[in-house]
Amino acid sequence: MGKLRIKLTINGEVREVPGDVPAKLPGDAPRELTLSALLTHLELTAAHVAVERNREIVPRDQWNATQILEGDKLEIVHLVGGG
Repeated sequence: MGKLRIKLTINGEVREVPGDVPAKLPGDAPRELTLSALLTHLELTAAHVAVERNREIVPRDQWNATQILEGDKLEIVHLVGGG
């Protein structure tokens, strides 16, 4: 059985990503893909990025509750320190 996959636009590039998060325990259903899970899948450190979803900034405290859907357009900005 294959995983559900969805198409997103990330920083102007159309990408296909898993549409759900695997179950943690046997018998549990997969969970919907959240912004936090997507960033983990993309191997991005949450502390170093800001995210815009469909032209709206997503506050960091809402990443776990923000469901990612087919066709979403994301802009992920890497924050760089320095002086």
